[in-house]
Amino acid sequence: MTATTTAVVGRAAGAGARSPRRRRTGLLGFAPFAAYTLLFMAVPTVLAVWSGLTTQSGGFTLANFAAFTQPGIQKAFLNSFLLSLAVAVASAILGAIVCVALLAAKPTGILRVVVDAASSVLAQFGGVMLAFAFIATIGSAGMFTLWVQHAFGFNINSLAPSKTSGPLLYQPAGMFFPYVYFSIPLMVIVFMPAVEGLRSQWGEAVATLGGSRFQYWWHVGMPVLAPSFFGAMILVFASAFSSFATAAALTNSGILIPVVMQQYLGSETDASIAHVPGVLAIGMLVIMAIVMGLYSLLQRRAARWQR
Repeated sequence: MTATTTAVVGRAAGAGARSPRRRRTGLLGFAPFAAYTLLFMAVPTVLAVWSGLTTQSGGFTLANFAAFTQPGIQKAFLNSFLLSLAVAVASAILGAIVCVALLAAKPTGILRVVVDAASSVLAQFGGVMLAFAFIATIGSAGMFTLWVQHAFGFNINSLAPSKTSGPLLYQPAGMFFPYVYFSIPLMVIVFMPAVEGLRSQWGEAVATLGGSRFQYWWHVGMPVLAPSFFGAMILVFASAFSSFATAAALTNSGILIPVVMQQYLGSETDASIAHVPGVLAIGMLVIMAIVMGLYSLLQRRAARWQR
């Protein structure tokens, strides 16, 4: 055996010996995230599901699911679903338009950097701050509300579907606006990598064959981006459906399912309803599991074009 061969074999043996050590180091680095996921996601989820499947004495039961027959809970689920669907569709369309428009900007240019930074910030801008911003803008005494009323003699609160539930902003139809505010940036963040994956050669091939820009988008661009587009839209739906802070800051009435769960969790006078938040959590988990399953399938299909 030559010296060179001996050296190669020695390096290979050394690499093989170091491989388990590297794996152990990688697992050690992953441990904090695993602990965080276990303590703040897995354990609360298991406890919520368990509370929905047990009686006050700790026995297993399915009778708790009778809570879904209550008209108020059914209405809250319907409101949450319709609001999230409307937000997802509007945010997906507007966000996709922004992503396609950004194709003309340089990846390292000032416009692209500003849009990326703003999207990252605004996608996380929710809760009390966002609620206050919209109350001051389109609330019953908001700046835009008063300006429209003085300039055109029109009160935007007259558009509220229910006249007995307060101003427009505090109803599901009015919550559409603050939800879209943080959902469009989320769509831009999620969908932009797919738009960037479009290859310039495809457009050049269509142009060489005499096709127009519209034909390129209709026959190539849109079919390729469709799985990523609908996957991103599903992700936006999941984000809106599970959003709690903004809705809780705007209203404490049970018009959306996260707010209903908060009301039941905050009740300390009736022990018989202690299982209701767990049952509602199971209902939300089922919907979220279906949504994320569809998202996973669409992402697998979209990955074929990203290789």
